Amino acid sequence: MQFSTAETRLISIVGARPQFVKIAPLLRAFAQYNSNDASPLENIIIHTGQHYDSAMSEIFFEELRIAQPAVNLAVGAGPHGTQTGQMLEKIEQVLLETHADIVLVYGDTNSTLAGALAAAKLHIPIAHVEAGLRSFNRRMPEEINRVVADHVADLLLAPTATAMENLEKEGLAGKAILTGDVMYDAVLFNCELAKQKSLILDRLTLARLDYALVTIHRAENTDDEKRLKNLIVAVDEIASEGLRVIFPVHPRTAKLLAERFPSWLPHSRLELIDPVGYLDMLALLSHARMVLTDSGGIQKEAFFLNCPAITLREETEWAETVVGGGNILTGVDQIKIRDAVSTWKSRLLAGSLNFSEAVRASFGDGHAAERIRDALLTFCSTTTSN
Repeated sequence: MQFSTAETRLISIVGARPQFVKIAPLLRAFAQYNSNDASPLENIIIHTGQHYDSAMSEIFFEELRIAQPAVNLAVGAGPHGTQTGQMLEKIEQVLLETHADIVLVYGDTNSTLAGALAAAKLHIPIAHVEAGLRSFNRRMPEEINRVVADHVADLLLAPTATAMENLEKEGLAGKAILTGDVMYDAVLFNCELAKQKSLILDRLTLARLDYALVTIHRAENTDDEKRLKNLIVAVDEIASEGLRVIFPVHPRTAKLLAERFPSWLPHSRLELIDPVGYLDMLALLSHARMVLTDSGGIQKEAFFLNCPAITLREETEWAETVVGGGNILTGVDQIKIRDAVSTWKSRLLAGSLNFSEAVRASFGDGHAAERIRDALLTFCSTTTSN
C-alpha cells in the first residue's frame, strides 16, 4: 500500500450505506482543506464489505462521488460474531501497515464496532462520528455497537444536543464536541443533484404525494417472524385502502420474506422493487406522502425533506424527529400503524408540512463536516505535540 507524505493520516472505516453517506461531506471538507494548506491530511478509506452487493455499496460510491476505497476487506454477510470477528482480524492487519494518526468510525454498524476495537487494541486514537446516540434498547445490536464505540473512542463527535447530554450522563463529556449532523450536510448538498439526475419518479410513474414509501431491514423486525408478518400485513392494508406503496426491499429482507412467506402475494398497489441508490431515495422521500421505516438514517432524511415518517420501532435514537413533529413511533402494532397513517393523511389534507425550523434547531447549519475536520486536526496536532 502506497502512502502520501501528508502530515496527518486518517483511516476511515466504512461498510454500510449510512456510512457512505456520512463520509462524503467529510471528504469534501478534507479536499477543501488540502487545496488551501501546505500541510495536507490524508484519508485512507477501508471498506469492510459489510454491504457487499452493488445495490447497497458501489452505487453509493458512484453517486456520492467518493473515491474507491484503498482497501476492500470483502467480509460480506454472516452472523454478528462471525462478521465482526472477521472484520476485527482484517482491520487489525491493515492498521498495522498504515501507521494512522487517528481512526474514524461512523455510526453504529458492526463495521463501527470492529474498527473501534481494532484501533483500541493497537492504542491508535479513535474518533466516533455520530457519537452519543442512544435508543436505550440493548436488544438492538446497533445500540451495543454505538455504546462500545463511544466508550473506547478518544474523540466523540456528537450530532445533536441530545447526544451531548447522553455522553455527559455516561461521564464522557470531556472528550465530546457538538458538531451538527453530517447527514444534514449530505442532504443539503445532494437534494438538488437528485432532482437533476434521479429518474425513479418517471420510471415508476409517481406523482407528488401519490404514494407511501416503505423500508424494512432491522434485525429486530426481520429476524422475528411474527414482527415481520405484522409489518407485511400492515403495509398490505395501507395499499388496499387506495394508496400506492413503494417498497425497495433490502436483500436480507427479500431473502427472509421468500423463506418464511413463500405464498405471500402483495396487494397490487404494494410494489416491491430492488434497493435504490442514495439519489433515488432522496427523490422518493421528497415526493412521498409519508414513509414507514425502521431505518435511523431514513427517519432523519425524511425529516430534513419534510416527509412525514412512521417509525416501525418502539423507540428511536433520533428523538429530535419525534419532538420536532415529523415522526410517529408505532413499533409493529397494526392498529398504531393504521392510526399513524390516518394522522398523516389528515394533517396533509389540512396543508403541507414543514419541519425546517425544527431541523435547524436540532441538526445544525449544514457545516458539520468542517467542524469535524477541524476537531480532528486539532486533536491530532495536540496529540503529536504531547
